[in-house]
Amino acid sequence: MAEAKPEPEPEPQARLQDDAGAAFVLESKGQWWHAGFHLTTAIVGPTVLQLPYTFRGLGWVVGFLCLTVMGIVTFYSYFLMSKVLEYCEKDGRRHIRFRELAADVLGSGWMFYFVILIQTAINTGIGIGAILLAGQCLQIMYEQLSPNGSLKLYHFIAMVTVVMIVLSQLPTFHSLRHINFASLFLSFGYTFLAAGACIHAGHLKNAPPKDYSLESSKSERVFSAFTAIAIIASIFGNGILPEIQATLAPPATGKMVKGLLMCYTVIIITFYTAAVSGYWAFGNKSDTIILTSLMPDEGPALAPTWAIGLAVIFVLLQLLAIDLVYSQVAYEIMEKKSADVTQGIFSKRNLIPRIILRTLYMMFCGFFAAMLPFFGDINSVVGAIGFIPLDFVLPMLLYNKTCKPPRSSLTYWINISIMIVFTGAGIICSFASIRKLILDANKFKLFSSDVVN
Repeated sequence: MAEAKPEPEPEPQARLQDDAGAAFVLESKGQWWHAGFHLTTAIVGPTVLQLPYTFRGLGWVVGFLCLTVMGIVTFYSYFLMSKVLEYCEKDGRRHIRFRELAADVLGSGWMFYFVILIQTAINTGIGIGAILLAGQCLQIMYEQLSPNGSLKLYHFIAMVTVVMIVLSQLPTFHSLRHINFASLFLSFGYTFLAAGACIHAGHLKNAPPKDYSLESSKSERVFSAFTAIAIIASIFGNGILPEIQATLAPPATGKMVKGLLMCYTVIIITFYTAAVSGYWAFGNKSDTIILTSLMPDEGPALAPTWAIGLAVIFVLLQLLAIDLVYSQVAYEIMEKKSADVTQGIFSKRNLIPRIILRTLYMMFCGFFAAMLPFFGDINSVVGAIGFIPLDFVLPMLLYNKTCKPPRSSLTYWINISIMIVFTGAGIICSFASIRKLILDANKFKLFSSDVVN
C-alpha cells in the first residue's frame, strides 16, 4: 500500500486568514501616514517631559550626546527592522508579530517566548504607567480647583480606568488612526506649552537657582547616569514596530520608512525643545516630570496657571491614546485565542469575549497603577529590561541573519558593535534602574495618593 503523503503546510497568507488576531486586531488597511501616526503615538509621549530629569543625571554635554546617539541608533534600528519585514514578505513569509518574526529568522522556539515575555512586560508596564500618570493629571487639576478636597489619587486612577475600558472596545489597531493623528498634535501642544512655561520660569525674579552640577559621589553619578540612559532608551523605545507595519495594506515596501521619517521629524522638534528648556530652567532640581517643577510645594506656581493646566489636559488626552496603542498586542493575543474568524468582528460570538477580556485587562492595569505609584522608576526599568533588547539588539541580529551582509562589510560590523555596546549598557542600566526602584520602594505606601518622584 502506498504511504500517504503528509498534507502540505498552509501558505502564510492562508494561516493569517484563519487567525482572528491578524484578521481583526491587526487588519492590514493602513497607508504610510497612518503608520506614522501610530509610531509617533508609540514613541512621542509625555515621557518627553522626563528629558530634563535625564539631563540632571548626565549634564549638558553627555545628555545631548546620549539623546542624539539614541535617536540615530533607534532610527537605524527601526529602518533595519522594516527592511527585514519587507524581505520576509517578498520571500512569501509575511510576519505581523515581533515574536513570530524573531522565532522564524533565528530558528529558535525559545526566542518566541522571550520576545512575547519582553513585549508583555513593556506593554503592561506602559499600560500601568499611562493610567497612573493620567490619574495624576486629574489629581493636579482637582487640587487646583479644590485644594481641600477629599478625593485621592486612586479615585482618579479608577476614573481613568473606566474611560479606558470604554475606549478599549475599538476593535482594530487601524481604527485608532484618527485618535493617533490627534495625538501627534497633542504632543506638540504640551511640549511647546511646557517649554514656554520653563522659559518664563527661568526669567522670573524668584526663579530657582540654575545649578547644573552632578552628584557629588562618584558612585551615585554612575548610577544616576545609567538610570538616565535607561529612561532615554524607554522614551525612544517602541517594541511593537512589526505590529504597526502589519496594519499597512500590502505591499508594505517603502511605506514604513516614510512613516519613520514623519515620526522622527516630530521627535527632533519635541525632544530637544523639552530637554533644553526644562534643564536650562531647573538644572539638577528638575523633577521626574518637568510640569511638577513648575508647581513647587511652597509658594506660587512658576508659570501661568492656564498654561500648566492646558498642558496637563493635553498630556491626559494623549495618555489615553498611548494606552490604546500599547494594548493592541495584548488584545491580538486574546483575540487569536478567543475569537472565531469565520464569524463577523461584531458578531455576538466575538463581541462578548472581547468586551469581557479587554475590560479585565484594563482593570488589571488600573489596579496596579493605584497600588504601585512610581511612574519614573517603572519607566527606567521597562527601558532597561524591555526596550534595549527589542530596539537596540534584536533588529541588528535579525538583519544580519536575514539579509546576510558580507562579514567584511561596514553594515555587518556596525550592527555587531551596536549589539555589543547596548547589551552591556542594558545589563548595567537594568542593575541601576532596579536599584533605584528598590531604594524608592521605602518611600511609598500601597495605594498612596502621591507619586514617588
